[in-house]
Amino acid sequence: MASSQEYKTGDFVVYPTHGVGQVLNIESQEVIGQKLELIVISFERDRMTLRVPTDKAATSGLRKLSSKSIMDTAITTLKGRARVKRTMWSRRAQEYEAKINSGDPVSIAEVVRDLFRNVGQPDQSFSERQIYEAARDRLASEYAAVEKLDVDTATYKLEELMSAA
Repeated sequence: MASSQEYKTGDFVVYPTHGVGQVLNIESQEVIGQKLELIVISFERDRMTLRVPTDKAATSGLRKLSSKSIMDTAITTLKGRARVKRTMWSRRAQEYEAKINSGDPVSIAEVVRDLFRNVGQPDQSFSERQIYEAARDRLASEYAAVEKLDVDTATYKLEELMSAA
């Protein structure tokens, strides 16, 4: 069970289906006669604000940013060899989406690695490109927050790492 002390105003957090956000506030609201303590999170990229009840934070998958060592593991995964299964695209797409929405940076790095296309490689389908960009952007936003970079620089660094691999 999360407590309001676990998250502080200004903290960067990760919500599995939305990526990196910043805690704006911890507030109390009364809803249907019940007092709720809510973590108010802003997702700048999506121009969205989310309110998560503190007692639902853990079950919703809300978490603090990854540690540097977890991010290093994700980067190592990124530099590994792509593992493309020979199953139907629709099934792989579902698996990739599930990995992205898990919020786990290592799983997201697997998706980015598996869908990355280097110059001279065959083109991606529209849906492959969309999933790749969603995974890359999600990973880059957390990498940027952990490394204290802007997202564009983080995206460039990640793609540079994969091109060199």
